[in-house]
Amino acid sequence: MSLLFERLWQGLLDTLLMVGLSSGIALLAGIPLAVFLVTSGRGGLFAAPRLNQLVGSVVNVFRSIPFLILMVALIPFTRLIVGTSYGVWAAVVPLSIAATPFFARIAEVSLREVDQGLIEAAQAMGCQRRHIIWHVLLQEALPGIIGGFTITVVSMINASAMAGAIGAGGLGDLAYRYGYQRFDTEVMLAVIVVLIALVTLVQFSGDWLAKRLNHR
Repeated sequence: MSLLFERLWQGLLDTLLMVGLSSGIALLAGIPLAVFLVTSGRGGLFAAPRLNQLVGSVVNVFRSIPFLILMVALIPFTRLIVGTSYGVWAAVVPLSIAATPFFARIAEVSLREVDQGLIEAAQAMGCQRRHIIWHVLLQEALPGIIGGFTITVVSMINASAMAGAIGAGGLGDLAYRYGYQRFDTEVMLAVIVVLIALVTLVQFSGDWLAKRLNHR
């Protein structure tokens, strides 16, 4: 039992590292990307329709590729960035690249739902465009962005488990090597319980924060 606990603990730490780093990258890259997609469209604050279409097409391409295929296709790039295509750090690269466009599209929906009247009022008051983005668009869309980020993190937990099954480490690797290949039902069930608990905690925390911001 102690050996199982040690393996579960290490697998959990590896999963948290993969998901944590990838989530941070997706958050830092996804929000500016979403803002660009919203503000660069026709009639937007920084209208650039052709560039908007180009970036939107690239986002759609990456969103349409299944994660496992993307992970394999990015092996040369991953090896170039982190020096290896195996292990926790190697999984961060494809996880981040997969999560960023996914989160950007969700955040884009939240930004587009901001009342256009608020933006027009801010423009009428002479607010600069960057102030409108920061104080109107992002502030009003924040609860939806938090909710979308929560969905993204949950999806990344699932993706990290799949990545673990092909050598990325974490709970997926533990379930595959010890649960599946060695037919150890106890290990498999333990990993499932930990993943359920982790996803539940993330979803509850995200929902609580989004509701709190929505009623501020």
